[in-house]
Amino acid sequence: MTDQPWPWPAGAATGIGSLPGTDIAEAQRIVFGELPALPHLPELPARGPGADLIGRSAGLLVELPVELYAARWRIASRPGRDLRRARDLMERDLDQLAEQAETYDGPVKVQAGGPFTLAAALELPLGGRMLGDPGAVRDLAGSLAEGLRRHVEEVARRLPRATVLLQLDEPTLPAVLAGRVPTESGFGTHRAVGSEVARGLLRDVVEAAGVPTVVHCCAPDVPLELIRSAGAVGIALDIALVTDLDPLGEAIDAGLGLLAGAAPAVAPPAGRAPTSAQVADRVRALWDRLGFPARRLAEQVVVTPACGLAGATPGYARTVLAACRDAGRRLSED
Repeated sequence: MTDQPWPWPAGAATGIGSLPGTDIAEAQRIVFGELPALPHLPELPARGPGADLIGRSAGLLVELPVELYAARWRIASRPGRDLRRARDLMERDLDQLAEQAETYDGPVKVQAGGPFTLAAALELPLGGRMLGDPGAVRDLAGSLAEGLRRHVEEVARRLPRATVLLQLDEPTLPAVLAGRVPTESGFGTHRAVGSEVARGLLRDVVEAAGVPTVVHCCAPDVPLELIRSAGAVGIALDIALVTDLDPLGEAIDAGLGLLAGAAPAVAPPAGRAPTSAQVADRVRALWDRLGFPARRLAEQVVVTPACGLAGATPGYARTVLAACRDAGRRLSED
């Protein structure tokens, strides 16, 4: 076990990223109201292209302009209106963040797509995913690293009293490593990216950002050791998908923080959000199965929804965030 401190207060809760709706001012009021210990910059994909995970993240790339073509994002020869829209949306979000959180002095989380999820989604100018070209993947990772460095600096400039925590969204990373990403024809798959290559490129992005970074991966086979050894301080995952406890236990014992997705991202069939007691019990049960001392739970674990909340109703999203907040407080009082 390392002595690494985690970049969040004990008993913290946060959101994964997305929320329903199109009003960024209201979304940020909800986040700072319900998640005061670790608020995040919300994403509102309902606003359309450029507000989605891929478009929003691609808008941060440096010297790799993007555009929409047949409803898919691809590398463009020059900046155009699609890129301007993505960057304008981000600028408005940061303006609103600065206005609402001017005096905030705690940690704040921002999210962006990771290099491999972007490589599996973005297309080259002549077609085909960037993932199929190792040189293009390296260029993409370098561009993203520089873009995230600038983005983090911009957030820090607007919130001078806050500390920035970066989240890289990598839902496609396990498929990239296993060679399960389909080719455009659908008849084959892209060649698997080697673990050492993936670790090196991910480490480059993490180091360039210059702030504590967590990786979010809502898949059953999260590559925990790769993520930890790439320099991430935490992993965000859906605890309902954890079937093999040993890799998670080893990563936590080595000092990796856990953003524990313990509340459904959409309302269950009964239509009711879980209570804070139910959310806390789910996190506590996992921790007990892992066999770690209870005193470490509130410090090393952040309570979150299982994934983004863009598909939820506004009422459910707000209730779930409040349940996560109160669950974190319950765990800190144990």
